[in-house]
Amino acid sequence: MCSTGSTEDVLQQMSKLWSMLDDLSENDPAAYRTLIEKQIKEGAEFRAPPELYTCLCTEILKPKKGLLYINICGWKRVPAPQDPSRPLPVYTGKLETGTNEDQGWYTVLDVALNPVLLQESRENKAEINQVYMLALSFAQKQLGMTLSQQYRVVNSSPNSSPDELHCRLGFQKLSSAPKQPNTAGQTPAALLQHISSLRSENQEDSAPQIIFRPAEKIKKDLIQVISAASVEPQKPEYRLEVKTDAAGVPDSVELTVELPMVCSMSECQLSMSKDDVLLEVEDLYYLLVDFPKTVNEDTASAIFNKKKRRLTLKVNVL
Repeated sequence: MCSTGSTEDVLQQMSKLWSMLDDLSENDPAAYRTLIEKQIKEGAEFRAPPELYTCLCTEILKPKKGLLYINICGWKRVPAPQDPSRPLPVYTGKLETGTNEDQGWYTVLDVALNPVLLQESRENKAEINQVYMLALSFAQKQLGMTLSQQYRVVNSSPNSSPDELHCRLGFQKLSSAPKQPNTAGQTPAALLQHISSLRSENQEDSAPQIIFRPAEKIKKDLIQVISAASVEPQKPEYRLEVKTDAAGVPDSVELTVELPMVCSMSECQLSMSKDDVLLEVEDLYYLLVDFPKTVNEDTASAIFNKKKRRLTLKVNVL
């Protein structure tokens, strides 16, 4: 009985809608066409693919060390946030892992937000940083990973071509773009059927493959605390050794620094005196080390191993 009543209610509402559209078509054809064209335009926009906005890279500390890449995308299929106090709608793609010679083990996660949210945050550094921290917090909670509080913005992640991104997020390209109908002279029934077909095709494309996960556990105070912590560069792991010659006399000093978030030597800034050395990587690392022996800074040489993400500095003792 309940099911029958519900069906009848829907049919009554549809009948009223048909009647309203018929009246609008007869009494105000221009307004009618504007309404229908707006609905068709929104349907076409809904079919648009996700677009990569930016990519974050951070270190995975547990359960397995590696790098996490988060592709932050704008996608019109993701509902816009209606109220700051309500959960933020987020779509995530299929998790992808891999290894390569330069980076070792890595994980790629695609996170899609409404593009209006990203556009509004683009011009405000504090707001876009909150979006970044939200994405990192979301990844940490949903994937059960322990992540470094440090992150950097990179050009792209591994396997980040548009086709690969679309595939992980569940977007499927259609063989041909739908033709825009000529609204003049069409009945309300025909036009609404066209709009309905646009909506249903989009739902069939995405629903089975896209996971909807509202970020309901992410609180503003948590985002602010993490964001404040991420401003301070961290002290990297290092090893300092004094090398001796065949006679056992101190010959050189060797400093080895682990830099898992660094990709190349160009990101590192080294300042040295005969007594100490300062290593800085903007927003990521800060290390000041006193030499156990006085050194000749003119003999210093530094090498960065991209595969191991390790910096080695050698300098002769005076």
